[in-house]
Amino acid sequence: MEHDIKAVTHIDNVKLSEDRSAVIIIDQTLLPNEVKYISLTNDKEMWDAINLLQVRGAPAIGICAGYCIYVLARQFDTEDYDEFLRRFREEKDYLNSSRPTAVNLSWALGRMEKVVTDNKGKSVQEILTLLEEECLAIHQEDIAMCRAISEYGLSLIHDGDGILTHCNAGPLATSRYGTGQGPLFLAKEKGVNIHVFADETRPLLQGARLTSYELSRAGVDVTLICDNMASIVMKNGWVQACMVGCDRVAANGDAANKIGTSGVAILAKYYGIPFYVLGPTSTIDMNCKTGGDIKIELRDPEEIKEKFYAKPMALPEVKCYNPSFDVTDHSLITAIITEKGICRPPYTESLAALFK
Repeated sequence: MEHDIKAVTHIDNVKLSEDRSAVIIIDQTLLPNEVKYISLTNDKEMWDAINLLQVRGAPAIGICAGYCIYVLARQFDTEDYDEFLRRFREEKDYLNSSRPTAVNLSWALGRMEKVVTDNKGKSVQEILTLLEEECLAIHQEDIAMCRAISEYGLSLIHDGDGILTHCNAGPLATSRYGTGQGPLFLAKEKGVNIHVFADETRPLLQGARLTSYELSRAGVDVTLICDNMASIVMKNGWVQACMVGCDRVAANGDAANKIGTSGVAILAKYYGIPFYVLGPTSTIDMNCKTGGDIKIELRDPEEIKEKFYAKPMALPEVKCYNPSFDVTDHSLITAIITEKGICRPPYTESLAALFK
């Protein structure tokens, strides 16, 4: 296969239809075996797409949410501002219930709502025009954000390094290069030689299905490993840094990311390996004091027993605990990399400084 890094890093995984009547996404649940675009036109399709992980990754969810609420607002068929606002908030709350942990979802929806409330004196048609501009701006800002995060992250990578990553925070999860995996694509583009170990990321296999797919297609040297192999590759001296994305960062630096991330951080601490969390400032929730305040999404237990298996791998009566995320304590994080720069401990100070 001929590798084309631009085709991978610049993929249109979320976009508005040309007539602005639908949101078009790549159905990530079908990857890596099938690349299929689907069209979202009503709130149930949009809620399902986010909840069922057809679109996933905190930045991509934020972009999708902005587009979705705009498409829905176009359907309200009213010129009365109060009625428009009522229906807007109704749809906003509904979409926001699809994934409780990823802060980008509520951030993007809140940003779109502010356009409506800040322009009460304007006509509904004028507000719709402003909403369109805002959701497109969210997307364009994410593109710039990904590039900046990737540049800052690349500054921490050296030629010949082995990098371990968990879950997927590449182009499919964002809008361009990615956050957690962005520096890895940029390294390839700039001729920096690295080797990546991608955790498969049970139970939904985002590392296997998405990260190894993206990296391989871009020509990055990647080895897929089971989650429980992270320790041995670290012990072997094959890993010089860990880079992961994040779905929410608390004011003290505690970071929620895909289940299994905290285990990687603990291993990295033991082996003396830097552990970096990469994400946009929109993922930092300064109203959330610590990781203990982050609501962790619990998913269907059958994902553990049945998903991706031809037959169930456990008896029907066996109970399963299936949290979608865990929280990595700030004491385990070497640095948090944002589009505004690299934050280091104490995070209560360095993160707060980003918003001054």
